[in-house]
Amino acid sequence: MNGSVDSEYEGDGALNDAVFVALGCNDKGVWRDCEQALEAALARFRAEGIDVIARSSWWRSAAWPDPADPPFLNGVVQVRTQHDPHALMAALSRIEQAFGRQRDRPNAPRTLDLDLIAYGRLNGDFAGLILPHPRAADRLFVMGPLAQIAPEWPHPTGGTATVLAQAATVGRDARPI
Repeated sequence: MNGSVDSEYEGDGALNDAVFVALGCNDKGVWRDCEQALEAALARFRAEGIDVIARSSWWRSAAWPDPADPPFLNGVVQVRTQHDPHALMAALSRIEQAFGRQRDRPNAPRTLDLDLIAYGRLNGDFAGLILPHPRAADRLFVMGPLAQIAPEWPHPTGGTATVLAQAATVGRDARPI
């Protein structure tokens, strides 16, 4: 493992230990719409040993990188779990699979996309799991929702969720609904 725990951060202990998961959908599958699919996914978290303790509103944005694909609905939740990061990723993958997630091609429309954004202050490559998520800080559809629930969350490489949302270069059209 090449990862580390950032011990220099002295801020809010709750944010220091925070675990964030991003949710996304742009293929409603069997649900009425993506909002219903995302709500159903959140309802499955508890069965996987994941407690949602804070959640953002849903944000809509054009699909990225191909805006010709259906638009996305995204959000971020703060969770509490006894799972270590790898076990949490396995639980998130099981939920995705239960919702019909296909991985045919990169960035294809999907019924459910669950990403582990941060796990406490872990920073680095943990046996193939990179934390925090390597592209989250550049995406408004992640940092915007995260800033709603934890505006002062400090990214290990610098900047709070609010600052990163303002500086994000991908998904600049993302807006809460």
